Amino acid sequence: MRSVRIRILATLLVLAAVGVGGWQLMPSQEDKDKTIRVGTTDVVTSLDPAGAYDAGSWALFSNVFQSLLTFESGGATPVPDAAESCAFVGSDLKTYRCRLRKDLKFPSGRAMTAEDVKYSFDRVKKIKSDVGPVSLLDTLKSVTAQGLTVTFHLSSPDATFPFKVATGAGSIVDRDKYPADGLRKDNGVDGTGPYELQSYTKDKKVTLAPSSRYKGAVKDAGRPVELLYYKDADKLNAAWKARQIEVATRQLPPEVLAGLNPSDPSMRVSEADSSEVRNLYLNTRSSSPLHDTKVRQAMAWMIDRERLAATVYEGTVDPLYSLIPAGITGHTTAFFDAYAKQSTAKAKALLTEAGVTLPVKFTYGYATGRGAADKEAAELKKQLEAGGLFKVTLKPYEWTAFQKAWATGKLDAYAVGWVADFPDPDTYGGPLVGTDGTMNTGYSSSEVDKLIQASQQYADRADAAEDFRSMQDAIARDVPVIPLWQAKEYVVSSEDVGGGQYLSDGTGVFRLWRLNWI
Repeated sequence: MRSVRIRILATLLVLAAVGVGGWQLMPSQEDKDKTIRVGTTDVVTSLDPAGAYDAGSWALFSNVFQSLLTFESGGATPVPDAAESCAFVGSDLKTYRCRLRKDLKFPSGRAMTAEDVKYSFDRVKKIKSDVGPVSLLDTLKSVTAQGLTVTFHLSSPDATFPFKVATGAGSIVDRDKYPADGLRKDNGVDGTGPYELQSYTKDKKVTLAPSSRYKGAVKDAGRPVELLYYKDADKLNAAWKARQIEVATRQLPPEVLAGLNPSDPSMRVSEADSSEVRNLYLNTRSSSPLHDTKVRQAMAWMIDRERLAATVYEGTVDPLYSLIPAGITGHTTAFFDAYAKQSTAKAKALLTEAGVTLPVKFTYGYATGRGAADKEAAELKKQLEAGGLFKVTLKPYEWTAFQKAWATGKLDAYAVGWVADFPDPDTYGGPLVGTDGTMNTGYSSSEVDKLIQASQQYADRADAAEDFRSMQDAIARDVPVIPLWQAKEYVVSSEDVGGGQYLSDGTGVFRLWRLNWI
């Protein structure tokens, strides 16, 4: 595992005027109460934790809900948040117990109990939303609660369960406000996070205010924040240039990111190593034109990642040849080893062996407006169609519709970015390639499932590296997914706002409370 290494590319603005009083180095009370506006293209798909498993929704959940555990900035080990303490019971890694902090209260004023924690986990499993985080809780068999103590009973040893508890899937909701067997339909949020939701306009804006009731790992509840959502990267950039926002994150256009000047005194720029990846997922079902393994292997021979990273993304991402990204335990170069260099000849030989009609026709779906998705789709189409082996029909979607399309198995091929749920290689295993994983490719391999399960038994996560290497070799052979690139994390803020480098650091936590006026 790693602690994310932050490379700050811009230093604090230095006061140049002579004789400035020391009081001016501290924010005034007026500044403390002034709202910081943050722009992003990662929209919220649901305000209900049982119905969302995407970066935009979980970024909000980090701030308005509490989980029993959380991650400190750059940390790789969960620490208590709503919990006072948590630990495995016994040595078999199948029973995990937490004790809640005292006097945690929901917005209604009702005290949180272990029953609320049990209710929150139970409803995620019961609702089993197509676009929810239920796949993350695949080893959770049952939950029991008594007073302030909650006990999780697991179906198999799972050293990663504390990591999963610390994610958006572990968000604790008020059992009086959320239905047990369906998603909440209104625009309300009843959580105990460091922020309270003041208002929500779908796909437009969220207004947050620091919560006076919060008790947990966060020591400073932060400043009032507005999250402003933009349809695409160009609109986010326009808002940034017009100074309609103080912070821009996830994601400005690649050409803008490539041209950022760290010496520009009008802004602060942070670049971080990121565990975010983007993969091309392939429908393996018998009804799909990509059902045959040889067809998918032929596609892997046609992808030129270096060209994709250099032309579409202008060097702001790195080519990726592994399901697990660089910097994470278990990273390999399995796809480079198997498909070292783009080869139309080797792809054609596989398709001939498969006996399929050429060109192989299929539909590629993607969410339009997110980063350089449109340009990426055009480049992938060009690469795959080289030599007349494939015929690709591009089908753009609005994000929510796209999510539902892949979740219901309606797409032949689709590219999706994946932001790590937590800082452990397991987040790239079961959810992406395990049977009934969230990417819903139809892929099922007993070999891969056994390797994923075997990797979860190691409390020392470095001991799981061999299982992850074997898993990635199997994926390179079966090709239900083709890794494309690994991102870098960029946050741009105005010269009078600090803390942008802490917003997103690979732990899965979006720390709005770290933003401050300078």
